Formats: sequence, structure tokens, C-alpha cells
Amino acid sequence: MAPCHAADRGAVPGGRGATGRHPQRGLARPADPGMGGREIPLLRQRDFRALFTGQLISILGERFTYLALVGLLAEHTSHFRDPRSSLLLTLLANVMLAPVLLFAPFTGPWLDRTNLKRVMVASDALRSVIVVLIPILYLGTGNTAPVFALVFALFTCNVLFLPAKSALTPEIVPPAQLLMANGLLSIAGVVATAAGALSGGWLIDHWGWRTALYLNGATYGVSVIALLLISYRPHHALAPPPGISWRRYFTEVAEGWEVVRRNRAVGIALLSLGAVWVGGGFLHVAGNQHIQRSASAPGMERLGLLMCALGVGSLIGTWWINHRGKNAPRAVLLGGGLVLAGLGIVVFAVSARFAVFAAAAFVIGLAAAPAFMLSETLLQEGTEPRQRGRVFSARDFLMRLVFFLGVTTAGWASRSLGLRATLLICAGIVTAAGALALWWGRRGAEPRVA
Repeated sequence: MAPCHAADRGAVPGGRGATGRHPQRGLARPADPGMGGREIPLLRQRDFRALFTGQLISILGERFTYLALVGLLAEHTSHFRDPRSSLLLTLLANVMLAPVLLFAPFTGPWLDRTNLKRVMVASDALRSVIVVLIPILYLGTGNTAPVFALVFALFTCNVLFLPAKSALTPEIVPPAQLLMANGLLSIAGVVATAAGALSGGWLIDHWGWRTALYLNGATYGVSVIALLLISYRPHHALAPPPGISWRRYFTEVAEGWEVVRRNRAVGIALLSLGAVWVGGGFLHVAGNQHIQRSASAPGMERLGLLMCALGVGSLIGTWWINHRGKNAPRAVLLGGGLVLAGLGIVVFAVSARFAVFAAAAFVIGLAAAPAFMLSETLLQEGTEPRQRGRVFSARDFLMRLVFFLGVTTAGWASRSLGLRATLLICAGIVTAAGALALWWGRRGAEPRVA
């Protein structure tokens, strides 16, 4: 796969979308004159401010949920001393992934025909109820089966919410501010991750994982209120889509995959993003156990501190790309970042000292930032509004698929080869993906972030 040249960056060959009816939107954003030729700062725009605020608060709560679920399993397995620990962690990750793998390939055409704001509001309202039910059912049964069922329902809501958010963003911000908007949303995510991990670990160790889940239910409620403040008119309100049949529906599913397959500009970004998700799968299984077994006093506070260090590194990386790295070649940002992340995982694997863990987490977060920020912008700019739901659903499916493969492989390797060997395998995969991205970047002219 060769990197695209400046003339065709982000465009499907031939300059048209998969349907052949609409011109493909290129990656170079047109200038937005704003009011009187001046751009209004994004956080002064009501719609974006509402989206930003809602995401900041709800992602903060989501970090509580992840730590709380790990804390629940830690309590259930005597701080992962039970031989079933790896199996339960693997099962948790697979239950999180299953809804995406089952439903995401087919939800895109529906999202492209639906009011995205309503989808997001309904999803967050349901998630608020689900997370509150988790401690209630676990305490009532003492069994993890109801927990896994509710986690499945929780992540089924995510199947709709996440691509809807990605598709909505370019419809509520000016094209010339899209990269900045994604940067701010990334910053909201990493700030919430850092704050949620730092406070969530302490909260769970001192007040219990149940309290964390109740708080997350409240944060989803705040997100619902913020989303309701967004003024949004669906693109299909101006030009309604053609009638639908089962045959037409699956044709539209295929069209979304065709856009992803033929858009060479985003190939390198999807490779990089996939490597990060694979690494996340390995760290979920082997990394959690490595941290707990290296601790003198097992608990969630240490994990929270490490997630905070990861978030701080990602925050700095996102800020640098948005302000200093706009003109850097994408292959260097993405491939070089993965190589650096692989080295960070090696350091994490061979050490048992918490200070080294924290430094490695910071470096990994810093290095992984380009994969998240650049891929989001590339996909938004390279697809039409009528296709974004399909494209982002396809992205979510692919990323969770590679995460599933990472989790499954890590679960087997942890039991068969040991934690250190498993983490070194993870480092090798991430580094190899970075080297491949750099090699692709050397094959031709490399487009730059506009």
C-alpha cells in the first residue's frame, strides 16, 4: 500500500465515493471564512462546547467503570491470585468486544439515515441505567454472569454512540477547524482519563468499586443534558435518502467497506490505530497482572496512577501535534510513535519498579497520541456525510477485532509463556507495525496534516 500523493490524498480513486453519485471530499480542508473572515474559537461555539463538556464528564466516569470492573474481578478472585484470573480478565475484554464484532459491520447504514444527536442521547441514557444495575445484580447474586451480561449491553450502546459522535463532529464545526476540534476532543479524553484514573483508583481502594459505578451513572446523565443543548439538523433532512430494502441495506454496508478499502490516505493511520488496539489487548490481560503481582500491596490505586501517567503523556502528544507537528510527515508521526511505544512496553515488561512503570506509561501515552488524533481527522475529511456512519462503524469493528485477537493471544501466552514473555511479544508487534508505517512513508510523497 503506497502512501497517497498530494493530488489525491484522502480521496477514493476516481474522485468519487463508493456510490459513484457524490464527489469524495478531500483531506485538504477549505478555508472557512467564519464571521467577517474570522474563526470563532471552538469552545465559544455552543454546539461544540456542549459536545466537549459532555464527553469530558462522561469519559471521566468511564474510567471509573473500567477500574471498577477490574476491582470487582480482583475482589472476586482474591486480587488475581485465583488461577481463573486470566480467564475472567479475558472474558471481560471479550464481552466488551462482542457487541462491536457482532453489530458494528451492519449498523452504519442505519446511522447514516438517523438523527445522530438522538442516537447519542438515547445511548447515554441507557448507559446511565446499565452501570447502576451492575453492583445491584452482583451484590444480589454473588456471580459474575449478570455482570458480564450488563457489560455486553453497555458496550452494545457504544456500538451506536461512538460512530455517531465521530460522524456528528464534522457537521457541527467549520471544516477549517476540524483538526483542532478532534484535538480538543482528544484532550478532553486524555484529561478525563488521567483525572478519572488518578481519582478512580483512590476512590475504589477507599470507597469501593460500587461507588465508582454509581458515580459513572451520574456522569452519563450529565452527558445527556449536554448533548440535548446541541443544535443539529441531520443532513438527510435536506436530501432524504432513497428507500431502503434488505438488499439495498446490505449494498450500503458493502459501500462503506469499499470506501475504507480504497482510501489509501487512511490506510497507514488504520494500521497505526490497529497496532495500538492490539497493544491495549495485551496490556489489559498481561499488564494488569504484571502490575498487581509486582506490588507490595495489591490495589487499584497503582493502576489508576499508571493510567494517569498514560493520559498525561497522551495529552502532551496531542497538544504537540495540534500546535507544532501539523506539518510533520504522517508516517514519521505514526510509525515513529509506534516504535517508541514498543520500546516503552519493553521497559515496562523487564522491570518490577513502580517508578519505571510510570515512566513507561508516560512514554507509551505520548507515542500513541498520533494514532488516535490523525486517524479520526483523516476519516472525517475523506468521507461524505452520507457515508460517515458506515465508515466509522467499519473502523470500530476493525479496531475491536484486532483488540479481540490481542486479548485472546495474551490470555493464552500469559498462561503458557509467562507475563514477561507475553509483554515482550506485545512490544514486538507494536514495533513491527511502526517499522511498516515508516517503510510505507518512504515509498512516495507523504501527505501532511493540513
